Amino acid sequence: MATVETILGLAALIAGAELLVRGAAELARTVGMPPLIIGLTVVAFGTSTPELAVSVNAALSGQADIALGNVLGSNTFNVLFILGASALVAPLVVSSQLIRLDVPVMIGVSALTWVLALDGAVGRVEGTVLVTALCAYTALLIYLGMRNNRVAAIAAAEPPAEAPRRRLGWSVLWVLIGLGLLVLGSGWLVDGAVALARFLGVSELVIGLTIVAAGTSMPELATSVLAAVRGQREIAVGNVVGSNIYNLLAVLGGSAMIGQEGIRVADAALRFDVPVMLAVSAACLPIFFTGGRISRWEGGLFLGYYVAYVTFLVLSAMRHEALATFNAAMMWFIIPLTTLGIAVSVVAWLHRRRAPVGGIANCE
Repeated sequence: MATVETILGLAALIAGAELLVRGAAELARTVGMPPLIIGLTVVAFGTSTPELAVSVNAALSGQADIALGNVLGSNTFNVLFILGASALVAPLVVSSQLIRLDVPVMIGVSALTWVLALDGAVGRVEGTVLVTALCAYTALLIYLGMRNNRVAAIAAAEPPAEAPRRRLGWSVLWVLIGLGLLVLGSGWLVDGAVALARFLGVSELVIGLTIVAAGTSMPELATSVLAAVRGQREIAVGNVVGSNIYNLLAVLGGSAMIGQEGIRVADAALRFDVPVMLAVSAACLPIFFTGGRISRWEGGLFLGYYVAYVTFLVLSAMRHEALATFNAAMMWFIIPLTTLGIAVSVVAWLHRRRAPVGGIANCE
């Protein structure tokens, strides 16, 4: 039954992602909203619905490790695996708004989560703060989208087109059907995966960080990869960044508000998983602003780090003797080389920005 649920879940996720991407792209065109704003709101919030359902249910059931691990693991999976896989399909375009606003917000919210968790829990009051911040951020996105739409209409010297009701209705219908299939499919996938993991005797935190996180992030994976294939690259990137912000503010915040004692943060998560999530979020900024795109080699780098992250979790859970060697290789070889590579890319990009056009110095 676990295998059948997993296969059915994957099939529903693929179908749901197709409908969601089609509906969201059409919705953006119909209402005149930039695709990036649709990706950061409708698509991102919709594809994060499985995380919300799983974490809230886990919080109500007293399974704080699954609720927390789902959020932390999903955010790490979103950046490293989903952006990596999407960039391998096609280099991703990064909007200037993402660099100026949304990625800094993602980094700031990740840092805030770490600060709130330092006392060993994210309480109800702290959860309320996170949810309130989500409302303010969403209102800002809608305002920016409406303002950009008005500016574009003025530049074109014509009033905004009246959206045909029939086309608008179909767009909303595809989005709703797609979201429904994504939620249904991710539920089947998570149920089957968790049953298999518990049969193997894996801890709830590791289940939340890996299988549950990857399972509930399948909507984001299917949606972003499909958006990259269909040329909707701003939706692909905006979906990931928006989902990460939504996961922390709505999923973690909502779960903390509903849980009887908030969300308890395990020492292991506080020492490793929360800092990893913050580091992954911070790594997006230098990669995003160099050229305003995510290249294929950078996508491969993201994927490689996700494999390393899961490898560490597995070796740590098994208490394998190879863990010390793996940690040493990452700390003294892989991470320094990656940092050096990103630094070289940033310096080269800055040099190209300062170089005169055509390579001819301006003598004036």
